[in-house]
Amino acid sequence: MATPAAPRDRWFGPLLLRLHFYAAILVAPFILISAASGALYALTPQLEQQVYAQELTAPSEGPPLPLAEQVAAAQAYVGEGEGESEGAVVTAVRPAPEVGDTTRVMYADGSLGEGESRVIMLDPATAEIRGDLTVYGTSGSLPLRTWVDQLHRNLHLGEVGRLYSELSASWLGVIALAGLGLWIRRARRARRGRRARDLLLPDLRARGYRRTLSLHSSAGAWVLLGALFLSATGITWSQYGGGNIGTIREAFGFTTAAVSTELPQETTAGAEGTSDTGDMDSMEGMTGKDSGEHAEHESHHEAPVAGAAESAGPGEAAAAPRADLGQIDRVLAAGRSANIDTGLVEIRPPADAGSAWVVEEIQRSYPTKVDAIAIDGSTLEVVDRTDFAEADLAAKLTRWGIDLHMGSMFGLVNQIVLFVIASAVVAMIIWGYLMWWQRRPTKGGSGFGKPPRRGALRRAPWWGAALVLLAAAGIGLMLPLMGVSLAAFVIVDTIVGRLRR
Repeated sequence: MATPAAPRDRWFGPLLLRLHFYAAILVAPFILISAASGALYALTPQLEQQVYAQELTAPSEGPPLPLAEQVAAAQAYVGEGEGESEGAVVTAVRPAPEVGDTTRVMYADGSLGEGESRVIMLDPATAEIRGDLTVYGTSGSLPLRTWVDQLHRNLHLGEVGRLYSELSASWLGVIALAGLGLWIRRARRARRGRRARDLLLPDLRARGYRRTLSLHSSAGAWVLLGALFLSATGITWSQYGGGNIGTIREAFGFTTAAVSTELPQETTAGAEGTSDTGDMDSMEGMTGKDSGEHAEHESHHEAPVAGAAESAGPGEAAAAPRADLGQIDRVLAAGRSANIDTGLVEIRPPADAGSAWVVEEIQRSYPTKVDAIAIDGSTLEVVDRTDFAEADLAAKLTRWGIDLHMGSMFGLVNQIVLFVIASAVVAMIIWGYLMWWQRRPTKGGSGFGKPPRRGALRRAPWWGAALVLLAAAGIGLMLPLMGVSLAAFVIVDTIVGRLRR
């Protein structure tokens, strides 16, 4: 005898099923693109090592030359290549972190996009020029990774394209949670002895629709937490939802202070001449606003969340006079004596006569090293500093979330996990559409599977309907793009229902 349905199951289960079905059918193409490009992005660090081996590796193993000599060699190369050394503007220098790596000297270039810089790569032991490329964001991604990142972030359509990634990130979490509800509902109906096996492992003995459903639901059970994590961290990079999250963080003070480059008044008059990086005070600190890294996904991301310390517009030319780059070794030594203790370092010359040098750690792998020191070029005194260890928990979680999302926190293991999760999401979407096709009427009909029966909300008690409407309103306010799309789904569904009647 069939067990009578519980009161809640008469409306809540069907409501979840209808939401999961319609959202997946209409939004899944966007999620499919995000997941596929994200899986490819997870592989790009190794692809870069192969494609750009010439630029990334230094054949000499001798002791490195002083940074000032390496920068001078880059300056000479830029001047010879373009005949305008006076206009060559150094925005940052990244010393070779290990033997066999190249030093990067980064230049502003008005012809490049936001967050992009021209970079000259040198053998640190001989100052031989190894490459001349365009890099993007804090991660310094090279053209291949930048192309994949832009595909993932905006389909190479600029700001308009960012709407697609916000839509997919917003709905991925909702679809995953609705799927979890359906998974639990199915578990309660399954026979007790087979419940765990049926829901965590696919039933490969089944055929047709039931086999596809088993594959879809079991894969979802394994990647649920990963999908929710990618959704939440992806939203922080989005234009509208990310802006709301940034506003909330600022309201509660959950932001990381950026290092101040302002020199004390008494030393401003004698401050060093400056470079052209642009005002580094426009950085949002250590945990994620990007002018570049997918800006960190690389301005994945240029969204308004508090976050990854980025140079403010390294691709923008500045009008300020140049800094005395000959003292860069002394500035780095001063930073090392203060708190800079990792090989991955970026040194930025001052933006004007009243600004300080900045020496910043850029190690995104665990343990995170993103401390920054501002140094007076005339006295080599530390005028300001930010220490990641002193940041609040929310700022640290933001930083770690970004690095996990980008696959940099735990290196290859992190990349593999991301690749598996993204690939599983792609497979689940394909299985979902296959189920839709397998449920189609065999005679007549539209050629596709019928949607779940409507009217679930009308069968709900008043308090259930009120909670659903309040949740929808709250999500719509927090994630406007998802709210608009949800409203559009409801309107279209209502019109279709009335026409069918």
